[in-house]
Amino acid sequence: MGALTGLLDFRAAAEHALDQLREGAAAGVPRRLALARDRFAGAAARLAQALSGLPEAAHADRLATLTETISELGAGPGAGSGTSSGTQPGAVLALRERELAARREATAILDILRAEEAAFGAAVSRLAESIHQATDRTAERAGALTSRGELVMIAITLASVAIAFGVMVLYVGRRIVRPLETITGAMSRLAGGDTTVDIPFRTRRDELGRMAAALGVFRDTAIEVQESNLREIRAARRRLSDAIESISEAFSLYDAEDRLVICNEKYRSLLYPGIADEIVPGTAFAAIIHRAAERGLVRDAEGRIDDWVGERLARHRSPGEPHLQQRGDGRWIMVSERRTQEGGTVAVYSDITDLKEREQELAEKSTALEQLSAQLSKYLSPQVYESIFTGRQEVKLTSRRKKLTVFFSDIAAFTETTDRMESEELTALLNHYLTEMSQIALAHGATIDKYVGDAILIFFGDPESRGVREDALACVSMAIAMQRRMGELEQVWRDSGIGRPLHCRMGVSTGYCTVGNFGSEDRLDYTIIGGTVNLASRLESAARPGEILLSYETYALVHKEIACEELAPLTVKGLPYPVTPYRVIAGAGTAGAEAGRISERSGNLSLELDPEAMSEEERARAADLLKAALERVARG
Repeated sequence: MGALTGLLDFRAAAEHALDQLREGAAAGVPRRLALARDRFAGAAARLAQALSGLPEAAHADRLATLTETISELGAGPGAGSGTSSGTQPGAVLALRERELAARREATAILDILRAEEAAFGAAVSRLAESIHQATDRTAERAGALTSRGELVMIAITLASVAIAFGVMVLYVGRRIVRPLETITGAMSRLAGGDTTVDIPFRTRRDELGRMAAALGVFRDTAIEVQESNLREIRAARRRLSDAIESISEAFSLYDAEDRLVICNEKYRSLLYPGIADEIVPGTAFAAIIHRAAERGLVRDAEGRIDDWVGERLARHRSPGEPHLQQRGDGRWIMVSERRTQEGGTVAVYSDITDLKEREQELAEKSTALEQLSAQLSKYLSPQVYESIFTGRQEVKLTSRRKKLTVFFSDIAAFTETTDRMESEELTALLNHYLTEMSQIALAHGATIDKYVGDAILIFFGDPESRGVREDALACVSMAIAMQRRMGELEQVWRDSGIGRPLHCRMGVSTGYCTVGNFGSEDRLDYTIIGGTVNLASRLESAARPGEILLSYETYALVHKEIACEELAPLTVKGLPYPVTPYRVIAGAGTAGAEAGRISERSGNLSLELDPEAMSEEERARAADLLKAALERVARG
């Protein structure tokens, strides 16, 4: 019950304090406001006392916040809020006090205005009274002087009117109206930008004089700012002119209406020699280029002046990438144009005649170099040629060790065959043979090292390699293709008068070689050396016409795809041990059809076959015989 009673007391105190706030907020005079403030101070004290009298459990933050908010709303002068000024922003009583003070000030101002109005009315009344009195006196005098006649009265009346008009004209018109009109006119001219206007009446000591003095200060300031701006504009124009004159290219700026704004002397002398005096600011771009086209200053405009002017205007108004223009004197000008934010066009013209001539010379030299390169490429293998000209390989004395597959071939009994031929026929035959073999070699990715008469040295694995095994397969496949092509060419050569057919001997060896540039600093030869090369040469010498002999390492790499037979060991010159050669029989899947024969060496079986002359049944039987023969050879 004690807590409930305390809460009710707190509520009553809070409502009483709020009532005092409402009464103070509605107070219309300071006295009632002061009375409301005093009452609120007491109510606030009772509210704080009621808050402190609540039991401990009732001291909730919300009640404390409410008490503090009510106290702050009512804080004002003399309220005991604890601040130095006694007021808080937002305090109701303080705001009401300020409102009343403002009303008092407004009322005082209104009283002053009313007093002034009353004084003015009194003065007017006195003036009217004095006029009435003067009129009455005049009337009395007129009555008294009636005897003097109508003329005197008319004279007096006219004199009064003249005096009044004189006062109006001489004082009001000359001292007030006319100066105001003059100052207003000067202000209008000054607002229009005329800083040369004279400001009169600056020496007067009344309000009109002070107005004229302020207007004069404004005019003097405007004149100073205008002169400063003009100096800056002249300086900027001078710097801009110096800047565009200092650049080596021709420069021009046209406004949004395509009229010349500014250009440098280079623009006149480079683009318009002979009519430079006509190129002045304000001249239309269309007129300038039309005049230049008529004078023959533009090569592209010859015979089509109007069309060229239209094209040039369109490009000028919608500029894109820089374009070239050939002048009538043969010079080349690069035109770089772009639009400005104001809609104008700024352009730079560069004389690139020297660059164009050097470009032409370079093009001619490039053509000559391409022709020379094409001729030189015939002296090099395509792979070597490409590696040199692409920069992958340097042309200097250098070499490296690589595992290569080497191929040697020559024509059996070539000397005996060609002794009966004229040199021209021999040249044609040899070139035909080498061309056919080279085409096959290049088709298989071979690097052709050299031709030595009818002999050919080829290797696989440098400067490009597909892998040792793939290189070996490509080499042996190439050799088979060459032998097949030799059989096809036999009839061609017979038809040309060569009665004795040509047959090739071929040797293939795989192993490490030294490959690179050999020779002197003045002349190099890209070739290979090493035991593998010698072995391939010896195998080729040991082969019979139409045969392909492989070294063991080559055989080991290709025997799964290429059918081969082992031959009796050979004693090879330059090697301290005998070498076992392997003869190629056929490629994979064509063992019966591709085998020309299996000959016998040192007791081996010999089987002669002509696949072209056999039927399908005969080829099948030949394949079976070949398989049996190979098994026999394998068993030894």
